[in-house]
Amino acid sequence: FALGGHSLLATRLVSRIRSALDSEVPIRALFETPTVAALAGTLHRAAAARPPLRPVERPERIPLSFAQRRLWFLNRMEGPSATYNAPLVLRLSGALDRSALAGALADLVGRHETLRTVFPEEGGVPRQHVLDAGATRPFPLSVVETDGDRLPEQLMAVATRGFDLADQPPLRTTLFVLGATEHVLALVLHHIATDGWSRSALVRDLSTAYAARCAGTAPGWDPLPLQYVDHALRQHAYLGDEDDPESVAARQLAHWRDTLAGLPDELNLPVDRPRPAVASYRGRTMDCSLGPELHRALTELARSHGVSM
Repeated sequence: FALGGHSLLATRLVSRIRSALDSEVPIRALFETPTVAALAGTLHRAAAARPPLRPVERPERIPLSFAQRRLWFLNRMEGPSATYNAPLVLRLSGALDRSALAGALADLVGRHETLRTVFPEEGGVPRQHVLDAGATRPFPLSVVETDGDRLPEQLMAVATRGFDLADQPPLRTTLFVLGATEHVLALVLHHIATDGWSRSALVRDLSTAYAARCAGTAPGWDPLPLQYVDHALRQHAYLGDEDDPESVAARQLAHWRDTLAGLPDELNLPVDRPRPAVASYRGRTMDCSLGPELHRALTELARSHGVSM
């Protein structure tokens, strides 16, 4: 952690250890052994990793992963909102082939099933339904003629329009035309289909597909060996049924119910205004500079409590 490690990198390190060494190391162990030498000494005591991730036969009704289930529940409870939208805006300079771009977007959605997955209910229980890749051709690319003055407001409107996950794929795209050689491409995804780590992969694949379509060919990539559905199915197989007291899921739930028992439902911070009845989810960023002495003190405080900063 002295080299710049933090909790997000710790999650990636645990995943790499699992893949490379077939060992399951809890994130807690990284904070308890925060150096490479100390961590190496604990690996021989690590438990065997969870079952390997591989393609499996898909049932007729594909369950949601637990992360998807949470986001689906919030979407159904609150209705379509922008709370979990993940906008990605790309400025494109130079000549643009709109037909090639639409084809590349269809290639992207065809490659990644999660971008063409909807979540209908059957008997009150959600399931994943992966739309056929052919349904994404031609890809619905909205085109808007605009100028620099109107663009910020239009981008905000596009980014804050919610998704109905029951029947809307979690990706929308709008191409704003500022001039013959100036465009802005807005991709709005729902968090149920993306995270910060996957954004660079999506941009890379889109660039590869666009270059291929401009050359008059399909992208020459191999099919992905795994899709998110494979993870969801493995997760359910590993955790088991919550109603089975011997399952991993039941034991984990019991642990956290005991650990979190007695804690307040809300964190009462000393804020200067009352908490609203309905969360607005609005937030802002505040930049500030910390002096060396305060930074050292905060670093030591975090280290003494076994947390990252």
